[in-house]
Amino acid sequence: MRAARALATLDEVELGDHVCWRMDPDAALLRDARGFVADGALYGDKIVVIGGIGGAPEAPRPLESPAWVVLDSAQTADTSAVLAAVRSEARTALREGFRSVRVLTERAPRAAAGGVEDLLDQELRLDQFASESGAIVVCAYRPSQWNEPTLEHMACVHPHEMGTRAGRPAFRMFSTGADMWSVDGVIDSEGASAFNAALRAAIAQAPTITLRFDTLEMIDAAGMHALVDAARSMPARRILVEGANETVRLCWELAGYEAADPSVVMGA
Repeated sequence: MRAARALATLDEVELGDHVCWRMDPDAALLRDARGFVADGALYGDKIVVIGGIGGAPEAPRPLESPAWVVLDSAQTADTSAVLAAVRSEARTALREGFRSVRVLTERAPRAAAGGVEDLLDQELRLDQFASESGAIVVCAYRPSQWNEPTLEHMACVHPHEMGTRAGRPAFRMFSTGADMWSVDGVIDSEGASAFNAALRAAIAQAPTITLRFDTLEMIDAAGMHALVDAARSMPARRILVEGANETVRLCWELAGYEAADPSVVMGA
């Protein structure tokens, strides 16, 4: 079962991990991921780089090895194109005898043409891909290039984090099955906006999704409103909540949502 955790270095990644890497200001993607790349060769994984390889002169040169693939940076804003290309490379890698793929990408604001919503959608789909295939996906963000609310939104949809100020966000939402998302931590007024945005991206992918609240500690009124608002944002969409503790279910009932809103079904 996937579980949220912080990593000290990329050496600690495991199959199925999806990592939000907050890069140091002077970091270079491939130079600082050298160990990650070397471990790919050690364990028999193919390296897939999305959107370029950075400018570090001491970085390895990916095109010199058949174990490398660099995907066109012009397509990084197109979620469907990115996912199709990554899935195709994963299938090819398996046919070629590789154990899995290691996806490495440095996010840039200019690639987020559709805004936070499109980037959240892409991150959630990459998380599903990692969960289903056992691939390792590392998404690097330079904090200096992003505003803090956007970074918080992105961190919340990665089950694993590493790097500068990589403290655990208030909650995490990550894939644990087909159209199923585990929610971990606390959803209060500070995290409600990020939760709402993540849910909107998730329900755009399927008419019904399941949220597992087994490891959710608490959700306050703002969090419950964010849940209902996301469900209502798209007609004929439903959110099934499973594994909620007694306190969460009681608060939901007292808030009047149980009887008033069929778009969200709160179960035990």
